[in-house]
Amino acid sequence: MKTKQWAIVAYITIIGWIIAYVKNKESKDTFVNYHLEQALGLAVASLLWSAAAGILLSIIPALSAVFSVLGLLPLIFMVFGIINANSGVQKPVPVIGRFFENRFVFLQQ
Repeated sequence: MKTKQWAIVAYITIIGWIIAYVKNKESKDTFVNYHLEQALGLAVASLLWSAAAGILLSIIPALSAVFSVLGLLPLIFMVFGIINANSGVQKPVPVIGRFFENRFVFLQQ
């Protein structure tokens, strides 16, 4: 597979991320590493968002409609990441992408 394809696979579920990570260990491509970083950051942010939403919804159940719409944000960010990977650019995911640049040191090794 080409590097763009491995970068796209990284965004599709955690299993896809693991497969792209293992395949990229051989070639150490910086483009794939960048998108592995972004995809992992997106997964972490999604888990944190889900936990925070669950806590807030248990306190204020009236916000369920708002959080159901905001729950789509990780999916939207994932689509942006896939579009960036397919375009061949190393552009961060909107809003949260800059925070995860160069945060996961084990990916650069």
